[in-house]
Amino acid sequence: MIQAVVFDWAGTMVDYGCFAPLNVFMEVFRKREIAITLSEARAPMGLLKRDHINEILKMERVAGLWRERYGQLPQEADVDSLYADFEPMMLAVVHEYAEPVPGALALVERLRQSGIRIGSTTGYTAEMMAIVTVQAKKRGYAPDHLVTPNDVPAGRPYPWMIYENAAALNVYPMYNIMKVGDTVSDIREGVNAGTWTIGVVLGSSELGMSEAEVEACDPEVLKTRMEAVTAKFHEEGAHYVIQTIGELDQLIPVINQKLQRGERP
Repeated sequence: MIQAVVFDWAGTMVDYGCFAPLNVFMEVFRKREIAITLSEARAPMGLLKRDHINEILKMERVAGLWRERYGQLPQEADVDSLYADFEPMMLAVVHEYAEPVPGALALVERLRQSGIRIGSTTGYTAEMMAIVTVQAKKRGYAPDHLVTPNDVPAGRPYPWMIYENAAALNVYPMYNIMKVGDTVSDIREGVNAGTWTIGVVLGSSELGMSEAEVEACDPEVLKTRMEAVTAKFHEEGAHYVIQTIGELDQLIPVINQKLQRGERP
């Protein structure tokens, strides 16, 4: 039976659309006179933020712009320099992006009433999460456990953060856990950990739209965009994809039935 759910933070449970890191990534590269696009900034979302910067620099177009501007391809020292700019900028604004997404608090309450434990993983550092957790708790969200990339040998897509949650929450085997997130790296993390892995579309970094943008969007355009995100999550190995976070607990009896039949993720 499902005994625990491990949630991502930004774009899944707080910060609808995952905008806090996006704006900082854009600014950090702008300071270097490198104009990255929104899609380039979002593509590695969910990774540890230094790894995220490294992945942006590996992109062919971005690497080409860097070579044109600086006469060589990006080096390890450039990753360090960009991250040195990123971290204080992120720490200065992250407190503004801790509002729970619609449906998140009610979902957690229902899960706890069912005896299900609440874990969490993130691409944020421990220092960033020290701010986010305080602000989220003020707004009603406080999971039973949090693991950051600082607590393990490597962040996503490695499964170590989920393993640490499993140990802290005392849940085993791993197929008694659901992992929920809004990015490709979330899906890979869950698949690698051997958990039931669920992607959420509305509010996600992959969709990349604010609540206002979703409400104002032409329904057919929105449907097409959501279908593209859904397909991407399935391609990465997601067992299920839900439109909103509030739908998650509808999957629990479905998965429990599969477990009782001996099915595994």
